Amino acid sequence: MIKHNSYFDEKVQSLGFATETKPASVGVMAAGEYRFGTEAAERMEVISGALTVLLPGQSEWQTFGAGQGFDVPANSHFDLQVGVNTAYLCIYG
Repeated sequence: MIKHNSYFDEKVQSLGFATETKPASVGVMAAGEYRFGTEAAERMEVISGALTVLLPGQSEWQTFGAGQGFDVPANSHFDLQVGVNTAYLCIYG
């Protein structure tokens, strides 16, 4: 089953699906600033564009481009600055 999700006045949209091992989503973020909370641990991978991220417990922003990714622990939050429309894959758990 594929589930459509929309956040931040439709500026972030994703399609949720089940992989062979874990739930995941693939989506697009329009330029802007966002804060996401996590329940499960997340692996975010940038497909195109770039995400500038402030990870939990960090004081410096990091930028990840296409082909790069980062991990976010469960029960936390992370902040994003998105300069250009960016596609991503998120794997949960």
